[in-house]
Amino acid sequence: MKRSTLSHSFLNIILVFIESALTLLLRLDPELRKAAYPLAKQGTVVALRLYLPHVEVFATFSTKGVLLDDQLPVGRSEPDVIINAYSIQIINAITTHDSETTEKLQMRGDSVQVQLVKQFIMQLGVGNLVKGLIKKIKGGKDKNNAAETEMADKKDSYKLRIKEQQTQINTLTIKNRELETTVKELQSKQKTLMIITVVAIVVMIGSIIALLMN
Repeated sequence: MKRSTLSHSFLNIILVFIESALTLLLRLDPELRKAAYPLAKQGTVVALRLYLPHVEVFATFSTKGVLLDDQLPVGRSEPDVIINAYSIQIINAITTHDSETTEKLQMRGDSVQVQLVKQFIMQLGVGNLVKGLIKKIKGGKDKNNAAETEMADKKDSYKLRIKEQQTQINTLTIKNRELETTVKELQSKQKTLMIITVVAIVVMIGSIIALLMN
C-alpha cells in the first residue's frame, strides 16, 4: 500500500511538470493553440493508457490549457478518445512530428475528435518549444533594435531641427545688424540734411538782410 502511494505521488509530480510544459508551449506556439482550440471548445477528454510503465492518464482540453490527472474529470463517465500505446511510441510521435508515427498509435473514439487529437500530437513537441523561445527572444531583440533605431532617428531629427533653428537665428541676427546699420545711416543722413537745411536757411536770411540794407 505504501509503495502504491509513493507511485501515485510520483506520477502526480510528473503530471504537474508535463502540464506546465504544455502551458508554456501553448503560450509560445500559435499553431499549437490553433490545434488545441477545437478540442478545448468541445471540452475533449483523452485517456492515455501507457504500457512500460503501465499508467493511465486523462488529458482534459479547456480554455485554461491541457489539464492532466490520473482520474476522469468530475461529471464524466468515460473519455472521448482513448489512446493505447507504449511510452516509447508516444515519445516518438511527439519528438518526430511524423504523421506516419502518429497514425500508428491506437486511438478509439469519434473520428473527428481522433483526427483533431492526432493533429495536436503532430504539432506538439520540444522542438516547437525551442523554436518558440528563439522566436520570442529574437522578437524581443528586434523590438529593442527597433526602439534603439527609433531613438537614434529621433536624436538625428532633433539635431537637424536645432541646426536649422540655429541657422535661422544666425540669419535673423545678420538681418537685424543690417537693419541697425541702415537705421544708423538714415539717422546720419537725416542729421546732415538738417544741418544743410539750417545752413541754407541762415545763408538765405543773411542774403535777404544784405539786399534790404543795400
